[in-house]
Amino acid sequence: MFVRLIVTGALLLLLWLAVRKAKLVPGRGQSAVEMALDFVRVQIVEQTLGKERAKPFVGMFTVIFFTILAMNLAGVVPFLNIAGTSRMGLPALLAIWVFITYLVVGSRTHGVGRYLKNSLVPSGVPWPMLILLIPIEALQVFVIRPVTLALRLVANMMAGHIMLVLCFVGTHTLFLYADAVLKPLGALTFAAGIAITLFEVFVAGLQAFIFTLLSAVYLNFALDDGH
Repeated sequence: MFVRLIVTGALLLLLWLAVRKAKLVPGRGQSAVEMALDFVRVQIVEQTLGKERAKPFVGMFTVIFFTILAMNLAGVVPFLNIAGTSRMGLPALLAIWVFITYLVVGSRTHGVGRYLKNSLVPSGVPWPMLILLIPIEALQVFVIRPVTLALRLVANMMAGHIMLVLCFVGTHTLFLYADAVLKPLGALTFAAGIAITLFEVFVAGLQAFIFTLLSAVYLNFALDDGH
């Protein structure tokens, strides 16, 4: 929780510094923030929902993307060394937010009955098959989607954290406590730790993108007329 508070404060501070003196011709900080915002708006939300349907949800998905990205990157920041998303609490909270949003939006758009029919009853399927398919679709809509959103994020960030710990603890142990013949192996574990750190930066961005994209896809399912 302490890491999450630090990351939240740092993220808000960076965004504030970038836009506190916003200009028509932006500086470097403002340009970087605007490019990141446009990436979420155009490449994720509008590409998935369409330009008009995306407008009410751009803010939500922007918050989700930047929160996950910042929390993920904490895992490679010295003295923090753990991602704020490597424990279930925050990913579960974001997944529940997405879950409630697509249920509410779908119910408001189509009405509760029609939304449930669109979500749970595949079109063109013989009615005897619905006895099997409706429970499967219900499990997918109400359980699998939110659970897998959270679990995918937690598992990836926790795995990266464990790999970094193993590499750098191995480096420490080999350099300081191992026999002389084994000490050179410490250079290998150190190099592996650096490589995994760089890979974790890539994974941090990728997982933020995947979580946000899937959230937009699930919302798009709720807005569509059926499947």
